[in-house]
Amino acid sequence: MAVSLAAIRRLVVGSQGFAARFRRAGEADVEAAIRRLTAVQLDSISTVDRAHRLTITARVGSYPADTVPQLLRDGRIFEYWAHEASLLPIELWPHFRHVMNGGGHWSFHEHALREHADLVEPVLARIRDEGPLASRDFEGQGGGGMWNWKPAKMVLEALWDRGVLVIAGRRSFQRSYDLAERVIPKRWLEAPVPSEEETLRAWALLAVEARGALTEAAIREHWRLKGGRARLQPHLDALVAEGRLEEVAVDDGGPPFYTLPGRELDGDAAPPVLVCPFDNLVWDRPLLERLFGFKHVIEVYKREHERLYGYYVLPLLAGDRFLGRADLKADRAEGVLRIRKFTPEPKVRGNVDTKLEKAAARLARIIGLERVER
Repeated sequence: MAVSLAAIRRLVVGSQGFAARFRRAGEADVEAAIRRLTAVQLDSISTVDRAHRLTITARVGSYPADTVPQLLRDGRIFEYWAHEASLLPIELWPHFRHVMNGGGHWSFHEHALREHADLVEPVLARIRDEGPLASRDFEGQGGGGMWNWKPAKMVLEALWDRGVLVIAGRRSFQRSYDLAERVIPKRWLEAPVPSEEETLRAWALLAVEARGALTEAAIREHWRLKGGRARLQPHLDALVAEGRLEEVAVDDGGPPFYTLPGRELDGDAAPPVLVCPFDNLVWDRPLLERLFGFKHVIEVYKREHERLYGYYVLPLLAGDRFLGRADLKADRAEGVLRIRKFTPEPKVRGNVDTKLEKAAARLARIIGLERVER
């Protein structure tokens, strides 16, 4: 018997763990949130706050700025390519050895290591002798642009991609690289590399647990798995046969969802919350449109006259629906969170302004601003 799409939607929303009120968090809370989410996407834009901070604070509240760098330095989390560049719980390190041992996530790093082979040992020697270093600590120039890095930066990134180096913190969001053996706990560094079968099944279970319910395609999107449906579906079938996942037909006639066995197909409503545009909830756009009828658009890379909603737009979620999109900017000099534009979703009912004000006030307090102006 098919279940309602609304029930799946409520389960997905309830699984996010959005906090209903302002609170303060410490290292253990942040580490637990990353573990619960399985991966937290990083992004350099700081118009409101860094993406990972927006994602985490929506769940745990305000936390000190040095928390994530300290967790990285302590080897309690690590940074690698998952959905995108992400913060990951340390116990997933062995599963990512598949990618690292296979040459890394990005194929162009192979070329960088060949072209600049003479820099590899000097770069490693300096880090070995001096401790964690950033790209700016090395001489050289690039050609400008996002990927036209100087040679030392290419080598640093390639060695990180292969797991030789790790990110041991950030300075002004610029990565600091250190030797993996000095940061990753020996327990995980020397752990056996799981088989691909073990990794794919572990990732499927983790994604479903984190998100409440996902389709096969959405599980792949969660981890940006290559290989298409043929790579993952046999493992989902096996997990269902073993009773570790449950396949659920839905009344809209779309692809089935996977949930943990016995999980109630319902969930708590979300408090009014402004969701980071890179939040886990909005990673999968086809899934988002199917569940919520919401088309997620990121317009930061568009020219101003091409934008419909604004530069840095956070969707407003309340209950189990997206109510609109707020173009926000944190004016730290003035202590103000500015709502530059708000676009309600079509056919939204109820007092949306009150929900927006509540969500914005909480966000402003979390990021250390005194008031909200619209």
